[in-house]
Amino acid sequence: MPQFEFATVVWPQLIWLAIFFAILYFGIVQFTLPKLGKVMTAREDQMTGDLATAEKAQAEATQLGEDYDAGVAAAQEAARAQLTAARLSATAAVEAKLAAANTLLDAKAATAQAALDAARGKALAEIETVAAEAATAIVEKLTGTRPAETDAAAAARAALA
Repeated sequence: MPQFEFATVVWPQLIWLAIFFAILYFGIVQFTLPKLGKVMTAREDQMTGDLATAEKAQAEATQLGEDYDAGVAAAQEAARAQLTAARLSATAAVEAKLAAANTLLDAKAATAQAALDAARGKALAEIETVAAEAATAIVEKLTGTRPAETDAAAAARAALA
C-alpha cells in the first residue's frame, strides 16, 4: 500500500502541510486578527465607558440620597420647631384663659363671701332679736315682770357670744 510507504510520502505531505498552514495562518492573521482586535478594543472601550457611566450614576444616586436625607432631617426639624411653637402658643392661650377664669371665679367668690357675711350678720341680728324677745317672754312668765328691752338684748348678746 502506497499510503503506508512513509519514506516517499511523508516529505511531500509535510511540505504541502507547511504551505497550507502558512497560507491559512497568515490569511487568518492578516484578515481576521485585525477585525478581532477592533472588536475587542471596541468592547473594552464600551465596557470602560459603561463602567464610568455606572460609577457616575452611582455617585449621583449617592448624592441624591444624601440630599434627600438632609431634606428629610431639615423637614423633621422644622416640623418639631412648629410643633413646639404650637404647644407654647396653646399653653399660653390656655394659661391666659385659666387666669381669666380664676380672676372671674375669685371675683364671684368674693361677691358670694360678702353676700354670705351680710346674710350671716342679718341672721345673727335676727337671732339676737328673737333670743331677746324669747328671754323677755320667759322672764316675764317666770317673774311676772317684764325686763327692759336693752337688758334683754345685752343678755342675749352675751349668751350668743
